[in-house]
Amino acid sequence: MPIRENTFARRAREREREREEGNSKRVVFRDQQPTVDEQLARLEEDIRGLKVEFDTYFNGAAKRPPYDTKGRVETLIKRLADERTLTFAQRYHYNSLAARYSSFMQLWRRTMQEREEGRGPARRPAPAPRPEPESTPATFVCADPRGDVRTVRGLFDALVEARRRCGESTEDLSFARFHRMVTEKSEALKERAGCERVHFSVAVKDGRVQFKAKAEKE
Repeated sequence: MPIRENTFARRAREREREREEGNSKRVVFRDQQPTVDEQLARLEEDIRGLKVEFDTYFNGAAKRPPYDTKGRVETLIKRLADERTLTFAQRYHYNSLAARYSSFMQLWRRTMQEREEGRGPARRPAPAPRPEPESTPATFVCADPRGDVRTVRGLFDALVEARRRCGESTEDLSFARFHRMVTEKSEALKERAGCERVHFSVAVKDGRVQFKAKAEKE
């Protein structure tokens, strides 16, 4: 009888250990780090939420500024700034969000200073933010667009992201047609300017997308 009891006890302990190991593996799976796209989406959402919280504070509906949310946004901005795996489109998206946050912070600091100096009523609607600053152009230099598909793909992704930010439709964009257009434009420009490479850039200015191509000077 004692031998049987020891066998049952040993099997029970083994089953308990297997359950614990299974739970540990599941926890590791849940703790996986978010992807870069998920972090960018979170950053965009947090910046939007931070603006709402600051407007609420300046309108007198909150007792203290949203410093917790501000700290979370700045931590995510710094983390993505150090991320070395960003694609061209992701880096362009990140630069746009960082510029937007910087513009908001300048506005909020000025408003906070006015309140501390007693200029203007304590409870007044927050002034509307200034238009979003011009984005940093995404630039690409290519000698052979027909063969350098990777560079043309980066240019295409930057153009899609710029049009998305401006609220323009991207349904009419096709990489195959874009690749053909860039190749034809590059060959014509090289022949006309007598250059070996073409410099392409994508930027947002005054709420509109600018796509330019020019001869790359030696």
